[in-house]
Amino acid sequence: MAKDDKENGWKEFFWNPRTREFCGRTASSWGLILLFYLAFYIFLAGLFTLTMYAMLQTLDDHKPTYQDRLSTPGMMIRPRGEQLEIDYTVEYTETWERYVQALNNFLSPYNDSVQAQKNYECKPDQYFIQEDSGSLKNFPKRSCQFNRSILEDCSGITDRYYGYNEGKPCVIIKLNRVINLLPSQSKIAPYVTCNAKTDDSDKIGELKYFPPNGTLNLMYYPYYGKKSQVNYSQPLVAIKFLNITMNEDVNVECRINADGIAVGSERDKFAGRISFKLRINSRY
Repeated sequence: MAKDDKENGWKEFFWNPRTREFCGRTASSWGLILLFYLAFYIFLAGLFTLTMYAMLQTLDDHKPTYQDRLSTPGMMIRPRGEQLEIDYTVEYTETWERYVQALNNFLSPYNDSVQAQKNYECKPDQYFIQEDSGSLKNFPKRSCQFNRSILEDCSGITDRYYGYNEGKPCVIIKLNRVINLLPSQSKIAPYVTCNAKTDDSDKIGELKYFPPNGTLNLMYYPYYGKKSQVNYSQPLVAIKFLNITMNEDVNVECRINADGIAVGSERDKFAGRISFKLRINSRY
């Protein structure tokens, strides 16, 4: 008997035919609850949409509103190799042809014909400032040509193997992009220098820089961002190792030199510099 009463109680909770209640509420009561939650969630969605709209009005499609990255750009080499190591044997083509292919791929956008078609011949040795005129936005901004031929012996034009087949390899240095960076306060162009780490100072041999003195011309600065300068070509510096010691590890450090760029900091000891290892093997 008690079992039947309990079972009937559950049935009446789900549906009570006398009061016409479902789960303890009438249809009108359920309707009011659903209406309340519908209005509540519509209000929340509207509030979220309004907040996002207000926030998006503060953003600029062409430059960041807030820029909290390091003011000192990082550096990278090409070819990179694994763990920033370039290791090959001169006599075995298969050990260095991947480095040559990597340089070909990297430099293809710098072909003189491509640069002449997309970019502008700028006046060297001065910043290429392109300000907006009041409410009139200067977009897209022009970019200066950096022709592959500037790299001379390391361009892959006169020597398609970049010296790797002779044990005189080229390594290309690029400075990472930082929006609105003016690298020099004195208007003296920044330049790259490379040296061996202390223990390897007698192994590195003679270096040759392209462009001369490893200079990054001021006309490539400032950089205004990917959307503003869609065809921007980063300036490059190539280093050719002319007589590096064979069959030994040589640890090299390259750095940017400019009075407007601080090299290394507590936040990032490798800002403005890069270290890599070269090992060129030869059977002779």
